[in-house]
Amino acid sequence: MKKTIALMATSVLLLLLAACGSGSNTSSEDNNITPEAELTIEATNYQFDQPEYHLKKGVPVKITFKSNEGNHGMLVPGLRLQLSGKSESKTIVPKEVGEYEMSCSIMCGTGHTAMLSKIIVDE
Repeated sequence: MKKTIALMATSVLLLLLAACGSGSNTSSEDNNITPEAELTIEATNYQFDQPEYHLKKGVPVKITFKSNEGNHGMLVPGLRLQLSGKSESKTIVPKEVGEYEMSCSIMCGTGHTAMLSKIIVDE
C-alpha cells in the first residue's frame, strides 16, 4: 500500500515538473535585463485601456499591469505572460513577430468573456 502511494506521488511530481519545464518560448523573461521600453496596461470593468498594444521584436520591455476598477488580471499565453493585482510588472523580450491574444485572467463578472485585447510584436 505504501509503495503504491509513493509511486503515485512520484508520478504526480514528475508530471508537475514536466509541465513547468522549458520549451520553446515566444519571449524570454529575465528581470535582470534593463528594459529599453515600458508599456502600461490598465484595466477597468470589462475592458483594457486599448484594443491593441505594440512591442518591438528583440527589445526588452517592462510591462506593468494596473487594475483601476474591479478585480482583473491579464494573460497572454503566446508570450508566457500573466500579471494580476492592483499593480504588477515583468520585463520580457519578445522573440517572434506576431499577434498575441490578451484576456482577463480573473473571473470578473458578466463582461469577463468580452474582456479581450491583443499585443502585436512588430519587426
